[in-house]
Amino acid sequence: MVIIAGMSRLIIHLPNFTPIGAMALFGGAYFTDKWKAYLMPLLSLFLSDMVIQGIVFQGKYGFPLYEGWYWVYGTFALIVLFGTVMIKKITVANVVLSSIVAALAHWIITDFGVWYSGCNVALYTKDFNGFVLCYTMAIPYLMNFLMGTLFYSGILFGAFELAQYRFPSLALHKS
Repeated sequence: MVIIAGMSRLIIHLPNFTPIGAMALFGGAYFTDKWKAYLMPLLSLFLSDMVIQGIVFQGKYGFPLYEGWYWVYGTFALIVLFGTVMIKKITVANVVLSSIVAALAHWIITDFGVWYSGCNVALYTKDFNGFVLCYTMAIPYLMNFLMGTLFYSGILFGAFELAQYRFPSLALHKS
């Protein structure tokens, strides 16, 4: 799953429309060994970042990671925590609500990092106007992240719930 999710970032897609947010929520909700829940999305990010930074951008933005990577990785760790705390019982409402919270957290934290760390400094000034512009320009990425997380959560949670129904022994082994 880690390889597939990481590779999904390398194919043509809408920016931020990837399964990694859904993976983080799913791992938080289902994995009994929580270190696996954190490892899965973070390893997917790292592996795909190595390819993106090393091959696609040829190290232009840093290798193996880019400036401000810790805002992104920290946010996905937080999303795993949301899955653990917010999805105690698997329901459509809980998965949708946690997906919305995850998308908002991703938008708020990562784009604060973009503004604060000076990425795109020519575009985002270090004042209130630059702050607002940074968040405003990121709204399409927020929407793509939300749609991707909802879409892939539907697939991951739905498929696993269906598999548990079909094979009840899976309900005993959630990691």
